[in-house]
Amino acid sequence: QVQVVESGGGLVQSGGRLRLTCSVSRDTLSFTSIGWYRQAPGAQREMGATLSNNEVLNRAEAVKGRFTVSRDNAQNTVTLHMSRLKPEDPAVYYCNAHDEVWGTERDYWGQGTQVTVSG
Repeated sequence: QVQVVESGGGLVQSGGRLRLTCSVSRDTLSFTSIGWYRQAPGAQREMGATLSNNEVLNRAEAVKGRFTVSRDNAQNTVTLHMSRLKPEDPAVYYCNAHDEVWGTERDYWGQGTQVTVSG
C-alpha cells in the first residue's frame, strides 16, 4: 500500500507564498503523475497542478503563473510552490499519486492539508 502524506498547510496573507510538501512511500518517478488537487467548501475536488513522470507540468488555468510543482527524488517528495495567493485559493489541498499500468488506473490520496488565505 502506498502512503501519501501532506504537510505545510496553514494561514497566509493574500498575495503571499506557501509551500506544501507531499511525501510518498515510493519513488515519485514510479508514478505516472503526481501532484496536487484542491477542494473548497461546497465544491468538487479539482486539479491544481501535477507533474508527470516525464516532467510535464499540468496546471489549472486558475493557478498558471502562480503555482508550480517540483520533486526531490532523494526524499521521495513533491512540493507545491504557491505564490500570489488569492482569496479564491483557500481549500483543502490533497496530494495525488496516479498510476496507469497496462490500462489499469489507480489513485493514491493523502489526507489533505488546509490552506487559508486572509485579507
